Amino acid sequence: MNRLPRIKHRDLHGIVLLDKPLGLSSNQALQSVRRLLRAAKGGHTGALDPLATGLLPLCFGEATKLAGSLLGARKAYVAECRLGITTDTADREGEIVRQRPLRPVDEATIEAALAKLRGHILQVPPMYSALKQDGERLYAKARRGESVEVPPREVEIHRLELLARTDDTLTLLVECGSGTYVRSLAVDLGEDLGCGAHLTALHRLWVEPFREPRMVTLEQLQQAAEQGDVALLAWLLPVSAGLSDLPVVQLDELQSMAIARGQQIELPQAPSTGRCAAFAKDGALLALLELDDGGRARILRGFNLPPG
Repeated sequence: MNRLPRIKHRDLHGIVLLDKPLGLSSNQALQSVRRLLRAAKGGHTGALDPLATGLLPLCFGEATKLAGSLLGARKAYVAECRLGITTDTADREGEIVRQRPLRPVDEATIEAALAKLRGHILQVPPMYSALKQDGERLYAKARRGESVEVPPREVEIHRLELLARTDDTLTLLVECGSGTYVRSLAVDLGEDLGCGAHLTALHRLWVEPFREPRMVTLEQLQQAAEQGDVALLAWLLPVSAGLSDLPVVQLDELQSMAIARGQQIELPQAPSTGRCAAFAKDGALLALLELDDGGRARILRGFNLPPG
């Protein structure tokens, strides 16, 4: 029996802005890209359901230290909701649990329902989700038929607008903070309209700091891999791209050495407090820092990137 040659992985550091295709889980998409790059270490920045498409930042090597920060970033989606039908998964992949007749609703009624879902709201996550309860994923409990009370949690909806509509479908622009389930927004909107609803399509437009992302498809990456490393690695952004929305501080040689040892430093001349990206004089990314009012810098993430 002939075995496929074993992939020789390598240390690669950076971020790929994948346009995730329909039908793949986030982990399946990650592993496909990791194989093409032959990257030793990789992670994604928060799952997109197989139903969803669009931007999925993938982190490799030292960039995986930023995955948690990107997971908590603001995101934007275009979501399509079908009115009149409720499913057990809150999306089109689930079983229908209730159908209700549609009554005519004008845009003023829809706008009033959307207004209730903007800002800081309490949202009940769907049972078919990756959240854990008692150490187990909720979807595992749901698949066994267990009925579990999922407590609501606060999320923030920055924008929620109607883009288009048909008799039984609403297309929405959703801009939201971390932890938001767009499926739950569809359910809550349907209940407020009195007819029920479920999510039928979801496309992620952007994730901070990648507001205007140059995304790449799996097909494009496969074609680039066939052309060689120059074409393939052109899609790998530097680790610092994940911090591009933060203030920058440049450290001198002594400060850089202190950060490399994990020591606290003081930056009284820093432009602001809060998080910032620290670079050495040669342009190498050293750390993600948090500055207090006195200019003392706490290391949130240190980076050990190869020179060049």
